[in-house]
Amino acid sequence: MKDDIEEHPPATTVHSVESVNEKLVDYKDVDAALSFLRANVAADGAVPIDEKKLMRKVDWTIMPLMFACYYLQYTDKTLLSYASVMGVIEDTHMPDNGFSNLAIAFYVSFLFCEPLQSFFIQKFPTAKYLGCNVICWGLVVTMNSVCHNYRSVVTLRVLLGIFESACAPSLVILTAMWYKRHEQVSRMGIWYQGTSIAPAVSSLASFGFLHYANSNPHLSFKSWQILFLMFGLITICVGILVVLFLPDNPMKSRLSDAEKVFIIERVRENQTGIENKKLKWNQLKEVFLDIRTWLLSLVVITTNVPNGAVSSFSSLIISGFGYDDYTTLLLNLPGCAVAFVAVGFGTWWAGRYNARGIAIIVLIIPTLIGGALMAWLPEDNRAGLLAGNFMTNTVGASKFSAETVPPSFFFDPADWTQALPLLYSWITSNYAGHTKKIAMNAIVLMSFCIGNIIGPETFRDKDAPKYIPAKLTIVVILAVGICLAITLDLLYSWDNKKRDREAQQELPQDYEFLDLTDKQNRNFRYLL
Repeated sequence: MKDDIEEHPPATTVHSVESVNEKLVDYKDVDAALSFLRANVAADGAVPIDEKKLMRKVDWTIMPLMFACYYLQYTDKTLLSYASVMGVIEDTHMPDNGFSNLAIAFYVSFLFCEPLQSFFIQKFPTAKYLGCNVICWGLVVTMNSVCHNYRSVVTLRVLLGIFESACAPSLVILTAMWYKRHEQVSRMGIWYQGTSIAPAVSSLASFGFLHYANSNPHLSFKSWQILFLMFGLITICVGILVVLFLPDNPMKSRLSDAEKVFIIERVRENQTGIENKKLKWNQLKEVFLDIRTWLLSLVVITTNVPNGAVSSFSSLIISGFGYDDYTTLLLNLPGCAVAFVAVGFGTWWAGRYNARGIAIIVLIIPTLIGGALMAWLPEDNRAGLLAGNFMTNTVGASKFSAETVPPSFFFDPADWTQALPLLYSWITSNYAGHTKKIAMNAIVLMSFCIGNIIGPETFRDKDAPKYIPAKLTIVVILAVGICLAITLDLLYSWDNKKRDREAQQELPQDYEFLDLTDKQNRNFRYLL
């Protein structure tokens, strides 16, 4: 796995850390890393550590499992879309608006359970809690294979939203524990690529399942049932691996004590800590009263409202070309490639040049142009319309569609915005204080749900076939998103300059692990 950390000498040294003045610090409030340092760093010891080798070891220990979780989260959520052309709609007797209701059921349960899940993520061992949720949603996916009525499908969709809502915030918190701030965005890009690869793999798998024919008249197992069963069992296995092998934090990993200390000292400069299990109401108040919190929330909403709308419109365009089910499935692949490149380039650029806001804008612009092409090109310009469709994948990946699927299917907002890992990295880089980070995670994921719920509502039957309001939504909302990202970037820059003009704040020793927030610690500087 590629290592993009800053250049360091091949070997560095871990030195001892003195205790914090106990009169100034309540040790129930400090970061868990500080207690580990006090107990494990020898006063006279100096242990040589090869930093590059250690970070490669860390990457290969945690990144594959984190990627698998995010890949399966996206895949398992969208399996129903692929199963729709295999007979699940007919076999479960879905009503005409069944698919749109399933989408709403998923995102509403995701939305309302996100704060509770974030609370549990802080209270319980993070990786083990994540693994248990992966196992649970894997069981939910397998149970889809035995559904024979619409009510059971709705129930399982709600449960899927509940358990999947733990995935993204857990991965964001785990990434923040292990890496320096400038490294976090690229590592998030690695596990976030699951959303780019998942549609490609699912399209090819569904393409194969469409050729499945049951030759045994005594068996009624259908292709869509096999699809759910196979991916559900894979998910359960991955969840078990996460519980067994993904460390809850560096202190509880399989690294040696010297390596653990090195990792902790290495992220000291982040000034955001590693982990604190105590819920702090003052940090909750601080995050809710910070204008940047709501600007970031609005950026997430504005990039996800068009996400649902664009995916709906692009599906209509592809199916309108008259392609059969097999060809439509394969037409997902170029869009997946665009999404893969967008995530890779955006996260690399942001980490290399400390330019998250600029990277978000760079990803939004092609989608804005693509939306305009789809909106105003003539219907007979297939090449231009397809090009516009593929360009929209720089913000949101288009989902599968086929003309055999009822119109309500097109309003299932089953996509993730490619700007989301950049927004995640703004949380881990610029929100200090563990409760504050956890709360901001919940707000961002809830904003994601709100955007995906609102977006498809812009596509109304009365506006068919041109859908002028939806077309305007794509362009206008994305333009608003660009303005909001610029405003947020300027606020961070203004605050940094203001802090540069202030005198250096006197803080206790080891203040980096005292679970101070970014507002309490005036020596903290925001990343752009």
